[in-house]
Amino acid sequence: MKAFFVIALTLISTATFAIPVAPFDALAVNSLKSKQLTNADEYDFEGIVKLSNCSGSLVIFSGMPTTAKAVVMTNGHCIQKPGGYLTPGEVWVNKPLAREMKIFDKKMKLFPIKTTKILYATMTNTDVAFYELDKSYAEITSATKVRPFVLDSFRPTIGQPIEIISGYWDRGYSCAIDNFVFQIKEGQWTWTDSVRYTEGCDTIGGTSGSPLIAKGEKKVIGINNTSNESGEECSLNNPCEVSANGNVFSQKGVRYGQQTFNVYTCLSPDFKFDLSRSNCELPK
Repeated sequence: MKAFFVIALTLISTATFAIPVAPFDALAVNSLKSKQLTNADEYDFEGIVKLSNCSGSLVIFSGMPTTAKAVVMTNGHCIQKPGGYLTPGEVWVNKPLAREMKIFDKKMKLFPIKTTKILYATMTNTDVAFYELDKSYAEITSATKVRPFVLDSFRPTIGQPIEIISGYWDRGYSCAIDNFVFQIKEGQWTWTDSVRYTEGCDTIGGTSGSPLIAKGEKKVIGINNTSNESGEECSLNNPCEVSANGNVFSQKGVRYGQQTFNVYTCLSPDFKFDLSRSNCELPK
């Protein structure tokens, strides 16, 4: 246990940003309750999820009954695909997959949770994955008092204050939506209509999959996924912005997330992913 904690202290200043492997297995550490690492006392962690390599959140689709199996949202690049990341154009739907995670309550106590499948995952146009758990929302709330975040069905707005809360690092960040980016390119991946943050959300490796929370609300409006590490242009760990007319911009330290409101275009009335829907905007 102490070895993992020392590694965490050592790598907090050198960890690369979003896509690279996180520096240690977060599930092997009970807590990183150290002021050198965390500012958790300033944020509400209820519903935040800790993955071994990333962060996540317990989300419920608007109107979904609490008797339904619960859902955890994280990044597509966090799903631990054998051999590497999802390739451009690759989509996983209803893929059985058991995975251990932990979820925080309001008092920062961690409870184990377990997935049974990946409902949807991709790194094309966006970077998102939805896991289904073996318990319903009602069962989780009864056992832990943890309530889910509502995944917002409306597009966020420029200037909207947000909080990014990382279960991996037990810490939070505060900033606002600076703008929306036509395209982001990073290595072989392209993401569209991405969120750029103002200063304050200086996310690091392991914060991947953290929810973008509407400040002061129990509502998720997006998902954190990447940052430009060294100022290079369009390379792995160094995403660049591409405008509609083809202009390219990159800057060291700029951080990005992906919007999630368009998930609703691909949900059936019973809240299943149905990519055959005529208005579905997610990659198929």
